[in-house]
Amino acid sequence: MPASPSSSAQAAREALAKRLQHLRQDAGLTGKELSARCGWHPAKTTRIQKADATPSDADIRAWCSACGAEGQADDLIASARAVDSMYVEWRRIHKNGMRKVQEDFYTLHEQAAVCRVYSSNAVPGFFQTTDFATALMQSITDFQGTPNDVSEAVAARLARSRFLYEGGHRFVVLLEEWVLRSRIGERGTTAGQLRHLLDVLPLPSVSLGVIPFTAPRVIWPLEAFYIFDDAHAVVETLTAEINIRQPREIADYRKAFAELAKMAVYGDRARALINSAISALG
Repeated sequence: MPASPSSSAQAAREALAKRLQHLRQDAGLTGKELSARCGWHPAKTTRIQKADATPSDADIRAWCSACGAEGQADDLIASARAVDSMYVEWRRIHKNGMRKVQEDFYTLHEQAAVCRVYSSNAVPGFFQTTDFATALMQSITDFQGTPNDVSEAVAARLARSRFLYEGGHRFVVLLEEWVLRSRIGERGTTAGQLRHLLDVLPLPSVSLGVIPFTAPRVIWPLEAFYIFDDAHAVVETLTAEINIRQPREIADYRKAFAELAKMAVYGDRARALINSAISALG
């Protein structure tokens, strides 16, 4: 797995490596002795213990067996899989198409009372229209070269919009003004999407702020991120989804969101920026 830009993923990887190292030490084995029992080169043991490589399920079972600690294998495997889920490449997530990840996001929204979203690249999925979501997801599929299930993925994405109207959910959203000015699909597609933003703006479940081009920057533009109930953050990069659950890092994202919110405009001023973007489409 590639090195993650998220320090929480690296910290979890290092904690797993330390647990495996302690198992070896408690068994009274050297690295070479453990490697011999596992049937692999000592360099592999070194990489695992230094957290330079994430062990597979089979590696962990072999390690525990070599140390006489078979009873700890399942727990260690669960820990390794949790590390693996922190940083996941989009091509891996989308290997069978985009529908499954959209269903996973549906579950996240269903379970969260409050979702805070900062977006510097596109309108969030729960605000998207059918045409806009189709154009955006088609471009992502074409770029990644993954299986094309856009129509099914769009349906799964748009299903999230129900939480705007039911279930007592709250959506606190910040958009960079550039998001309003960026054309996705045909002019009519983008115009329709912007008009839909005007429709959701008054909803009781929604707080929508727009950060103007001219706002003095306290926080620089960041990659899009979602914070679910202050317990789980999802950061979207070009190549991967990063899942963050470490309290210290979540606190940093909450702080960044609060500072970004101070730069945003709301209500009539946000509506004016959206209308201006619609007018600019001609």
